[in-house]
Amino acid sequence: MSRSRYTQRHCCQYQWSTLELLPETRAFQGSIFQKHHGFSTSASDGASAGADEEKGTIPVTFVSKDGEEIPIQVPIGMSMLEAAHENDIELEGACEGSLACSTCHVIVMDMEYYNKLEDPADEENDMLDLAFGLTETSRLGCQIVASPELDGIRLAIPAATRNFAVDGYVPKPH
Repeated sequence: MSRSRYTQRHCCQYQWSTLELLPETRAFQGSIFQKHHGFSTSASDGASAGADEEKGTIPVTFVSKDGEEIPIQVPIGMSMLEAAHENDIELEGACEGSLACSTCHVIVMDMEYYNKLEDPADEENDMLDLAFGLTETSRLGCQIVASPELDGIRLAIPAATRNFAVDGYVPKPH
């Protein structure tokens, strides 16, 4: 399994790029795929021809503390916390997505979408226990990753957060 990340192109467009793997890892990975799946991982046979294509975006609507609806487009694979920061939406994220706080707490507004999400890990549940205004459909924005199944999801931002850092601190995304 290779690790991927986004590279930013012009005007807020994203494209997948594969991180470099060690040659022995790449060779092992290729032999496993050929042995068990009957296909090659080499680009010469066209099997990975679509790997450089743009993955697309999904529409997501954030509902602010004041009730204002903010529709944005989120690249597939990006967390809702990152998407909020890139679109100047006030979602705190004091720990910058390291799963060490609850300040990126959001409320999934439709149970249908909530049920499409993977179950929260124990670490996320521990942080959610600290969140202000916890609901049945609460999640951390850093743990919700855009996927085609979440096309049209609506996320409410609670009226307050519990930030144990300094009052008035606004983290700068990097």
